[in-house]
Amino acid sequence: MVSGWHHHGEYETVIYVLTGLLWMEFGPDGSNTVEARPGDFVFVPKGVVHRESNLSAEPGDLVVVRAGRGESTINVDGPAPS
Repeated sequence: MVSGWHHHGEYETVIYVLTGLLWMEFGPDGSNTVEARPGDFVFVPKGVVHRESNLSAEPGDLVVVRAGRGESTINVDGPAPS
């Protein structure tokens, strides 16, 4: 699974990984990455363009909590160029 590029507008997001392997790309040209395994937390600040995927063979189960207002998911063509 790989999501499209998007951001969460005025929402901050916290993700807790239960199963699977969360891989998140962000930053200029998507060059920054975070790998999160079961038991890890990931914080996504407001407006950060990113995409995520599950690199494991098992299903990924996550707990996602968002705090903010307005539209919660805004799809974009890609990350910001470097």
